[in-house]
This record gives sequence, C-alpha cells and structure tokens, in this order.
Amino acid sequence: MSQAVFRHYDKRALDAEYNNRAKVKNAMEWMARYGGESARVRAELPMRFDVPYGSHHAERLDVFLPERSGPAPVHVFIHGGYWHRLDKTDFSFVARAFREAATVVVNYALVPSVDLDELVRQVRASIAWVHANAKTFGGDPDRITVSGHSAGGHLVAMLLATDWAQFGAPADAVKAGCAISGLYDLEPIRLCYLNDVLALSPEAAQRNSPVLLKPRGRAPLVLTVGADEGPEYLRQTNDLAAAWRGHGAPVEIVDAPGFDHFSIIAQLERADSTLARTIRRQMGLA
Repeated sequence: MSQAVFRHYDKRALDAEYNNRAKVKNAMEWMARYGGESARVRAELPMRFDVPYGSHHAERLDVFLPERSGPAPVHVFIHGGYWHRLDKTDFSFVARAFREAATVVVNYALVPSVDLDELVRQVRASIAWVHANAKTFGGDPDRITVSGHSAGGHLVAMLLATDWAQFGAPADAVKAGCAISGLYDLEPIRLCYLNDVLALSPEAAQRNSPVLLKPRGRAPLVLTVGADEGPEYLRQTNDLAAAWRGHGAPVEIVDAPGFDHFSIIAQLERADSTLARTIRRQMGLA
C-alpha cells in the first residue's frame, strides 16, 4: 500500500489530482482556441501592447481600451499556467466580455526564472501601476476589479491579501475580485509533481497560501470552480471561502455546472455568459 503524502492521497493520486491536462482530454484543443481567439481580439479591438509596468523584461501588460468615453471601469485579468507556463497573449480574448471597460491583461516572470515570492510581487506591482496610470488609457483608478484563472485565481486572492501601502497605492486599490478555478492552499502543490519546477519550500508555500492569510479590507471576492473538476479543486475553493469568511470577508461561491478546468474560462469570450455577468456585476456594469 502506498504511503499518503497529503490527506488521503499518495503521491501518484495527488499528482493525478493536479494534472489538469491529463484529466481533460481535449485540453490542448482549448489551449489552441484560447490562442486563436486572442489573436483575433488583438486585431479587432483598440489596444496598447506590451506596456512595461516594472524593470523586469516580463513585467508587461496589454491594455484594451474602453469603447465608451469618460472614465471607465478597469478590469485586470491574470493568466494561469501553474506559475510556470502560458502568457498574457493566450488570454487577450477576455477583453470581449468587458468592452465598455479598460481591460488589462498582465504578464509576469515565470518560475523558475524567478521564485514565487517575486512572481507575486510583480503582480502586485502591476496593480499599483494600473492604479497610478489608469487615467492615461481612459480608466477610472477608483473602479479597479480583478479576475484570474487557475494560478491566476491564486494571484487574485494574494492581491486581496496585499498591504497596498508597500506599493504606494491606497488600501482599497482593488474594489472586487473573482478567482476562477484557483489554488489557495499550496501545500499539496509543494508535495506533488509540480514542485519539480516550482521548488517551493514549506515556508514559501505557507507565505503564498491565501487560505493561511488574512484578507485586507472588505473587497468582495467571488470564487467559482468547474463542477467537472476534481475534488481537490473543489476543496481548495471551499476552504478559502470558509477561512476568509471567518475573518469577516464577503466571499461568495458561484457554482459552474458543466464546466471543466479549461472550458470555464472560455465563458469570457462572451459578455452574456454566467461568468462574465458575475464579473460585470462586480464592475458595476449592467
């Protein structure tokens, strides 16, 4: 009998639980769709490409300009890829869901070129940059919301646990967040195959586990996860909700029946999908 390494999972079972590309048989078809749709969006919508927000060559973001005049809501999207894969250009398509807003899609340096602490710092710095520069692209710095998928969901939660004074931004820089199929307890990540790349120490996993952190302020957080995902993703979502509600944070879980880890984010190709409507409500858009 194999030895349990996390809860009731042995190493092989834990690896399988977090191997989304193996669990979803058409995962690579979804990845190709993301890239194709994103290229079309960059050709269709007015945008600013590869804007630097820091000194590292990976600290870049794309800004999709709002269709309407006047200060518009700003929505920041953070891509996933288990902190070591993918790129902002794979997710330009999310701008389709928020055309009335300024949509910012963020890049960050991938592990192992940096460690997870630095990756988190970069994403936090991107929000401080967006707040300071929103007016230059038609955005309202007082109406910034964030969303992210998979590892990006983890980063959304880390943003809501940020001391913004350290970044020269107001305490309420982020008004609301939506974390999509996110990871909030990094201990099983440290113990599975992913740590061959991530090289998380026990201490780094603790520092970067939102389930162990306190949210700052009162920004509402929506958590959603595909109902067709494995039990660990569902547990991660439920555990963060319970922990942060215990700190008095306004956390809502929105069910996503019929979706898996890859199909769930494709909802942001359309403004009328359940996920897009959820985020649009946070943005104050009808």
